[in-house]
Amino acid sequence: MSIDSETEVEGGVDGDPEDSLRARVESRLSTMPPAERRVAEYLRDHAQSIIFATAEEIGQAVGTSDATVVRTSKNLGYSGLPDLKRSIGQQMILATRPSVRLNQRIDGAGRETTTLLNHVSSEAGERLAETFRLMPEDSFVEAVGLLAGAREVVAFGLGLAEIPARFLSMKLPRLGRPARLVGSAGFLLADGLLGLTERDTIVIYAPARLRTEIDVLLDHARSVGAKTVLITDSLGSALADQVTVVLPAVHSATGYTAEGFSSLLVTDCLLLGVAARDRDRATAGSELLRALRAGLASESADRADRARRKTPHGEAG
Repeated sequence: MSIDSETEVEGGVDGDPEDSLRARVESRLSTMPPAERRVAEYLRDHAQSIIFATAEEIGQAVGTSDATVVRTSKNLGYSGLPDLKRSIGQQMILATRPSVRLNQRIDGAGRETTTLLNHVSSEAGERLAETFRLMPEDSFVEAVGLLAGAREVVAFGLGLAEIPARFLSMKLPRLGRPARLVGSAGFLLADGLLGLTERDTIVIYAPARLRTEIDVLLDHARSVGAKTVLITDSLGSALADQVTVVLPAVHSATGYTAEGFSSLLVTDCLLLGVAARDRDRATAGSELLRALRAGLASESADRADRARRKTPHGEAG
């Protein structure tokens, strides 16, 4: 979850993540191999700084490998190092002012360009690896089927979550699939829900914050029989029984990478899956787009040419 995210967890988190890490370390330390024990103790004693460190950097600090760092994180009960860092990051988000978090983020990455690039690329790799590790193949296949079989796909996202929602709503029509964006909050959301039917699918981009708009949207979807796909970082367990399919999209613990980064990659995978379901339809949509663009380019060139011909005679310009 991005430090600058507009989708912070409401109502705090369950307990204190740092205390939880400390408790996990203390309960498992005596049974760990020596190398993992050193990593666990380092994680416990440097909880505030490890959020900005890569597995390789932690390994170097302890004198072991990055694989041992990842293995230790899992032995402590986390799905991996990104999960451990997100747990610490949630507490930072709730307890620290945005300006302080920004400076911590910059200081954590370092000021040298190469160091910044390394940190950003490392976190991006961690997020994608964790997202696809957590992705249930049957859920992904089901989501592709829901998008491919829908009369219309409604993409919903608020704030920064609107970015992947808008991307989906723009790309699906290029594959010959009707889609539209709903990115309004408050009373304007009601207009976006008009006309929803049981043959439609709603794709909800909701990283971590459970908002009233999501409750209303899900209630209405159930009332008309529409299918729902939730793409989220941490709302899966809370909404699993209220949506048709949940797909994970791991977010940033540090804010080095954009909030919608994982969601956009998951969306790319969904779009490719939809295109594969009906290649002729996707090809026809792509060709139509190309033809329309060619017409627009030709008209633009004609206008520019007419303007150039008028200018020397003083009729324009």
